[in-house]
Amino acid sequence: MKVVIPVKAKEIRTWETQKIQEEIAALKKELFDLRFQQATGQLENTAQIGKVKKAIARMKTVLNERERAGEQ
Repeated sequence: MKVVIPVKAKEIRTWETQKIQEEIAALKKELFDLRFQQATGQLENTAQIGKVKKAIARMKTVLNERERAGEQ
């Protein structure tokens, strides 16, 4: 399973909140799978773990921005 990881937060900001939450869930599953592959010695590209973690962080940042904007 290959999840497309957006590079820019600008791209993520154009998405609906529901889509971002769904993508976070999918990326968390992908991260689990990557960690499992790493533990079993099957992971070839270890940099992929960092990319997935950063993508999750970007999405959470956008959600946090939206939450804070709604409170003010």
